[in-house]
Amino acid sequence: MSNNASTASIPVALTIAGSDSGGGAGIQADLRTFSFHCVHGTSALTCVTAQNTTGVTRVDALSPESVVAQLEAVVSDIGVQASKTGMLLNAPIIEAVAAHCERVGQLVVDPVMVSRAGAQLIDDAAIATLKSQLIPKALVLTPNRYEAQILSGLEITDLDGMKAAAKAIGELGPQSVLVKGGGMTGALRGVDVWWDGQKTTVLETETVETKNTHGTGCTLSAAIAANLALGLEPLAAAKAGKNYVTEALKHSLAIGQGQGPVGHFYKLL
Repeated sequence: MSNNASTASIPVALTIAGSDSGGGAGIQADLRTFSFHCVHGTSALTCVTAQNTTGVTRVDALSPESVVAQLEAVVSDIGVQASKTGMLLNAPIIEAVAAHCERVGQLVVDPVMVSRAGAQLIDDAAIATLKSQLIPKALVLTPNRYEAQILSGLEITDLDGMKAAAKAIGELGPQSVLVKGGGMTGALRGVDVWWDGQKTTVLETETVETKNTHGTGCTLSAAIAANLALGLEPLAAAKAGKNYVTEALKHSLAIGQGQGPVGHFYKLL
């Protein structure tokens, strides 16, 4: 693209999420994913974490007013075609984001409530606020297995359970739901289920054997948002995002002493 190209021709995506000091997840993963897709990445930071490949040692929340100020600064000047939310941390931040999300383009909500290993990451009040105020405004919602169980009230042990949960979560108001199978076992590991209010679609790709999977959820939701910003329809954006994550897993980074991140920039390796 020439230097004098109109900025109006450059797709813009926004991540509203926390910072991962280890660089594997959060806004760091999101911005790298946006860049990979040739989408200009912007951000509204919700919290700062001290973490590395072995875990999180500290979390400091920003004020809801600070989060909204960042969001307003971006949308008032640059404009946004698509956005994603990640770790919103608490009910006041979720409320603030929900009150302003009509300005952030097509919205992908990664409901960061429970880790892929099953550990709850936010309190019950935040979960309730997420369900009632933000999820109904999502174009695409991307819960993992354990988040889908909480949101649907159903136990998920097989593909039929994933399908039933996706439909039940659809009753909360999102336009489409992608129940992720990364937390499933056996042949279902990595199999995702899409529900758009009318039709169920099972999304499958090859299974990649690696322990370095940190940031996969953040990366998938960011890739979906990037593809929406590029003009893809929601299901096509989800398929493209899943393919991107699969390739990034193939090039995951064996760094640190714990669980390394996926290789967001694999084409440069």
